[in-house]
Amino acid sequence: MGEERRPGFPWGWLLPSLAVLLGLTAWGAGVYPHLPDRVPRHLGPGGVDAWTEKSVGAVFLPVLVHAGVTVLLAALSAALLRLRPLSELPPHRRTGLVNRPSTRASAVRIARATLFLGFCLGLSTAATCAVMWRTGPDPGVPGPLYAAALVPGVLGLVPLLVAAFRDRRERPE
Repeated sequence: MGEERRPGFPWGWLLPSLAVLLGLTAWGAGVYPHLPDRVPRHLGPGGVDAWTEKSVGAVFLPVLVHAGVTVLLAALSAALLRLRPLSELPPHRRTGLVNRPSTRASAVRIARATLFLGFCLGLSTAATCAVMWRTGPDPGVPGPLYAAALVPGVLGLVPLLVAAFRDRRERPE
């Protein structure tokens, strides 16, 4: 099969993650001057349990992590779409170290689900920033913020797992 059969990168599925990244950057830049001299460094079950001096690195670390995760997931999605699927390989070449998607359609589903996971992780990052970027030095963390930090990431895994299990069912004999 030729290169012309490769699906294009699903840019529309990357845009929500980039929008979250842009929003977090703007939010952080707006709130930075108003943050106290000490900002949360670690959240534990009882709330904020470690503090650090305010710096650009300390305040924007979650944004930088989200940027790195977004780049990594976009690169993984692009690489997945470049792989020749099992359905296009002769039977004697279907073994190897690379876990290939079953079909081109499966590769697209998994790539989209991977990018959706990146968006969901961005929402989790936003919830974390809501705690870190409070302008008062309050060590308490409202319970809903913990849920807001965990639930999107967990929910983002569901489409990826569904796509992966569907891919396994579509494997050629």
